[in-house]
Amino acid sequence: MFLSVFEMFKVGIGPSSSHTMGPMVAAARFLDHMRASPFEFAGLRASLHGSLAFTGVGHATDRATILGLAGFSPETYDADAAEAALAQINATSTVTPDGLPKLQFQPKTDLRFDYDYALPGHANGMILMATDQQGDVILQETYYSVGGGFVVTEKELAAGKTTDEGAPVPFPFKTAKEMLDMAATSGKTIAEMKAANEKSRGGAENLAKGCARIWQVMNDCIDRGLSSEGTLPGGLNVRRRAKKIHDSLQAERGLNLAPPHTINDWMSAYAMAVNEENAAGGQVVTAPTNGAAGVLPAVIRYWLDHVPGATASRIDEFLLTAAAIGGLVKFNASISGAEAGCQAEVGSAAAMAAAGLCAVMGGTPEQVENAAEIALEHHLGMTCDPVKGLVQVPCIERNGLGAIKAVSAASLALRGDGAHFVPLDSVIETMRQTGADMHEKYKETSLGGLAVNVPNC
Repeated sequence: MFLSVFEMFKVGIGPSSSHTMGPMVAAARFLDHMRASPFEFAGLRASLHGSLAFTGVGHATDRATILGLAGFSPETYDADAAEAALAQINATSTVTPDGLPKLQFQPKTDLRFDYDYALPGHANGMILMATDQQGDVILQETYYSVGGGFVVTEKELAAGKTTDEGAPVPFPFKTAKEMLDMAATSGKTIAEMKAANEKSRGGAENLAKGCARIWQVMNDCIDRGLSSEGTLPGGLNVRRRAKKIHDSLQAERGLNLAPPHTINDWMSAYAMAVNEENAAGGQVVTAPTNGAAGVLPAVIRYWLDHVPGATASRIDEFLLTAAAIGGLVKFNASISGAEAGCQAEVGSAAAMAAAGLCAVMGGTPEQVENAAEIALEHHLGMTCDPVKGLVQVPCIERNGLGAIKAVSAASLALRGDGAHFVPLDSVIETMRQTGADMHEKYKETSLGGLAVNVPNC
């Protein structure tokens, strides 16, 4: 099993990897399908199902789908160009993607939220259709946005398609046990094995440049969030708080006024900065999703700024270790809130961050696996119930607490020798089973929990 670090950490836009980035990616794939088809097309239609319907407006799924059909992609997204394109589409009822004729598309009628019919493959389903001059559908594809910006077609999902379609890699571990056995046999760390896999596919230079860009985008996102004020969009009137918290923490530095536990506030400020940017539709990195994008960058920033001996030269080691753990969770369970609740998002992010921090602080592979296990175990059962379908409440604060749990998990693991009672594989399987048993109203539909017990305005 191979899942690239650049599939786990993808540069994109907020507020959701599964509900914003995924539909945009699906639309781009459908345009490619149309370009390869012999038919003559005149129009487009789309229908959103399951969680994409229930929380689609709050997650900007409609905007993302429209922009995807107009040729936009998360990786190169330009906010100003997107606003201009949306205005043009609404005014002309057409989209003009490259390589295709001008296509009729009226957002109010050709994009439908279907609240009654959930597609069978996954909670995040959508159907894209192309029509002829008479308005008849002549090309159709069903897509599932399965979390973290990953998208598969109905056929790919049925066939059990994974993202691994290349040549064999040196260390193809599919479970944590296999990972630890390979580490023991090879004498390599988890990051070294992951790096060897990456280099076998993309080369050392691409790995170094890619990791540098991932951290740059993450760090820039923190800095933007720490310098921005105002109210987040969507109607809940949630105020940005990261800047105010950060400003007060900086003012206290050197005055010996703050208690030791204030370090938790630093971690929360870093994480909340990212997720406030995400909620505002800014550029973020899936880690492993947008809704959980603040946990891992916050822990890296905490390590760099507050832990003696930390050095930016080891960020690659952090990212590679974290990606290895994230790949195990995705392959054996889920990173999708719509599929398994927030345990699959913030829980996975905390496990990844705990593993990465443990590694760069000198942890053995066994201690790294223990750190990930501790962090994930104590997110089991966490629901995904965003108020008004927005990635704001409880999501923003939850990333701060996820970062705190990640650091605590790494610290506990480093105090031990790696031996522990519950294996990471067992926790991942428990998360999968818990997600399967969880009622759909607690899985990113905003039909239960906080979403119905907190006033929406």
